[in-house]
Amino acid sequence: MLRPQYLPFLSGQYRMAMGLQSLDPGDWIEPDENLVGELEEKDRLLTSRHADVFQCRSGSRPAQQETLDLLIDHMVRHHPGLLVRNADGVTLPPTGRTYVLDDWRGAPLDLAGRLVQEDFLLLSPGERGYVLEAASLCFPSRWRLAEKMGHVLADIHEPVPGYAQRLARPVDRFFTHLSEARPVWRVNWSVTDDPTLFQTVRHTRPGVALITRGDAGERLWLRCERQTLRRLPVSGWALFTVKTHVDPIATLRRHPEAAAALAGSIRSLPAAMQGYKNIAHFRQPLLEWLDAAAAGC
Repeated sequence: MLRPQYLPFLSGQYRMAMGLQSLDPGDWIEPDENLVGELEEKDRLLTSRHADVFQCRSGSRPAQQETLDLLIDHMVRHHPGLLVRNADGVTLPPTGRTYVLDDWRGAPLDLAGRLVQEDFLLLSPGERGYVLEAASLCFPSRWRLAEKMGHVLADIHEPVPGYAQRLARPVDRFFTHLSEARPVWRVNWSVTDDPTLFQTVRHTRPGVALITRGDAGERLWLRCERQTLRRLPVSGWALFTVKTHVDPIATLRRHPEAAAALAGSIRSLPAAMQGYKNIAHFRQPLLEWLDAAAAGC
């Protein structure tokens, strides 16, 4: 099995931090071998559950259009085989879909979310902080878009243990000083018993047999979000993208150093964070599996 693309826990010790790195603008969008399948899943969700995965507030349309224009220019320049611009729209050769731009003037961000695997969130500066104004979020990690729309960052992250005490001020300060010329990226991680990309609830699936040391590798998944953040040059709003990667924990069997690091990170998680990450109910069998993989067993 291939090693997961991102292993943000390799320090082996959990630490609440932003963990930002400079982003080369050419690496902003990250298409991979799952492109077609994930675009088809997005199309299904945007057709059957549109209100759950797309929301926008009045006044956000100019920033939405700015985002779509930026995305199309980026794809034509850096991934020309994946998106082709034509007289009145764009075509995606991998899926064969064509979109007429005029059809999306009312909600340009809705189209942006259909062109790439990334999800998009737009935030505007306000008196109390940055406010979530529009989003195409097909692959949420156990939260509901409708419950966060129109809220500032501190309120959006209110369920995260320790956020208010340790990260709220640094995050607000960073957003205030975010430069158009210096985009950034980061990766977070969680372990889940459900590989589904679209997840809005934070609980174990009902009726599922208990996970054991023997089957933890096959029944648990490493879920990593590659997030980018940049300042839009015209509107001045902040644009946040999320690319979700899901890999079976079993992929760590051939990478004992990664298995050991994940075990160390899980052991160092505060109890409240274990609950937030929904790990507590399978923590012990997962640790036993990781310890065995780290030992080459």
